[in-house]
Amino acid sequence: MAPATFAVRVPPDIPRTGFARDVIAGLTATPKRIPPKYFYDETGCRLFEQITQQPEYYLTRTEIALLEAHAAEIAALLPPGAALIEFGMGNSVKGRILLRAATRLAAYVPVDIAEKTLMREAESVARDFPHLTVAPVVADFAMAFELPAAVRGLPLAGFFPGSTIGNLEPHEACAFLRRAGRLLGPGAILIVGVDLIKDASILNAAYNDAAGVTAAFNLNLLQRINRELGANFRLECFEHHAFFNRQLNRVEMHLASLKRQKVRVDGETIDFRAGETIHTENSYKYTLDSFRALARGADWKPLTAWTDERGYFAVHALQREESPSVAAH
Repeated sequence: MAPATFAVRVPPDIPRTGFARDVIAGLTATPKRIPPKYFYDETGCRLFEQITQQPEYYLTRTEIALLEAHAAEIAALLPPGAALIEFGMGNSVKGRILLRAATRLAAYVPVDIAEKTLMREAESVARDFPHLTVAPVVADFAMAFELPAAVRGLPLAGFFPGSTIGNLEPHEACAFLRRAGRLLGPGAILIVGVDLIKDASILNAAYNDAAGVTAAFNLNLLQRINRELGANFRLECFEHHAFFNRQLNRVEMHLASLKRQKVRVDGETIDFRAGETIHTENSYKYTLDSFRALARGADWKPLTAWTDERGYFAVHALQREESPSVAAH
């Protein structure tokens, strides 16, 4: 049983109908697309954990090594008695690194849209860190959300690991940083994991692992639509495609239709041409300077960045400007 300090806020504004609305809107758009946040049902979360263990997928192990190596420096930036807000937790592995190092923190607020995984991980953290108030929030971190009453009035710091910011279009990433700044307040610290531009062969391999786990993760999105929206996607008629788009500095993931076909989704008929794709995810890659420029444009001051010896990944420490620009909206 979780300690008494375990507090939960589940906002009422995440209706299941939002999934249907977004899927239908995306599949009737040109080109077809589905937001990547819908990857993360229970099966999707499990498959993503398997992706992080594949030999080609360098991101997770590289970021964890950076966080472990620099945990004390990061902890020193966080104010005593603060609440650490983790945007898009997934699992608690990376958050725990900071929680162990930042012993003066008062609370931990993991935020994620995958409710079952979030609650399971939050309960585990609450057991292992009994001195902390653990207050999970079920929400889409890319949208505005309210903090739990249990942490109101505390100084705040933010943590956004996993290069998840790369899943956002640059203008969306800027908007997220602005919202995070308003939530955390002037002078707040935000720690962000960012994947760096590198040789295309390394990036292509990372998103096309030999074991086919990323392909299964991508195709599970169709399985979820079948299960939750009464669709009739035949998974064998679609194929995982992932590649580095050098012009836009992003890895793109698609599901390609292998033939001309019709699919029923939530009462709608969707036509697919042979070779037509559903664009399911982007993962933007940055240089140190290009991410710093993005952060400055969203009223964050870059403090420092830690990188691995190969220059594959960076962990940035940002500080919210005391007087955000008038354009911060």
